[in-house]
Amino acid sequence: MTGTGIIGLILIVANIVFSYKGFSDSLFFDRYKFEVDKILIGKDYKRLVTSGFLHINWMHLIFNMLSLYFFSGVIESSLGGFRFLIIYFASMIGGEMFSMLVHKNNGDYSSVGASGAICGIIFSSIALFPGMGIGLFFLPISIPNWLFGLVFVLYSIYAVQSKKDNVGHDMHLGGALVGMLTALLMEPSALIQNYPVILLIAVPTIAFIYFIITRPQILFIDNYFFKQHQHFTIDDRYNQDRHQQQMEIDRILEKISKRGMGSLSRSEKEKLKNYSEKMK
Repeated sequence: MTGTGIIGLILIVANIVFSYKGFSDSLFFDRYKFEVDKILIGKDYKRLVTSGFLHINWMHLIFNMLSLYFFSGVIESSLGGFRFLIIYFASMIGGEMFSMLVHKNNGDYSSVGASGAICGIIFSSIALFPGMGIGLFFLPISIPNWLFGLVFVLYSIYAVQSKKDNVGHDMHLGGALVGMLTALLMEPSALIQNYPVILLIAVPTIAFIYFIITRPQILFIDNYFFKQHQHFTIDDRYNQDRHQQQMEIDRILEKISKRGMGSLSRSEKEKLKNYSEKMK
């Protein structure tokens, strides 16, 4: 790892400015975040990029910007600023597209963050420099680049399936794969030199994406032991999500009729506003 160059610093500043605006302006945040229906149905494709410059809170932003600072320098210095930008934005959009594939039947799914782009930068460095050590932030230890990549991919696959937390692991995984492939297109000689490591990381990722496309039911898993969600089909899950959303709107409307608009919380007002916009 090394400090970032001028392009990386510009991206860090852009993330801070854009995210800060989102922290203080919920309408701005909602206008530019990643949301499946707004992209698939509303054709608001700018969200594939703008959401990558928004963050949930300061901790989310600081963690991502530290990662970008430490990992981007090697790619920017070795490939140049322009090709660094190509990898960054290709990984960002690739991660968003994979997330949209995973959540295509969950129209209200939304996310923000630069993680997909940053994972692409990290995995492009793994493709080009697999022997480089990755330090664990401020700890005095490091692990081989390729080992970090393999563990990351395997854990991300499990996390996407198990829905272990609210982290966008699908976006991370998609961004990582696109970043690696983009770097190899720019430096094809690295594929010949480093093919064992590249195959070790790329094969399980590509296989997982293939199974999601051909057998999407593998996403309906509760935990490590692959307990199924009552044999739900995709349509079942989609209809259940829609039913739950409608029940929530009905609850909010009933609350308004009894107590008035002033009784609504901020989140309830945002849910009602989003629902109203979809019905236009």
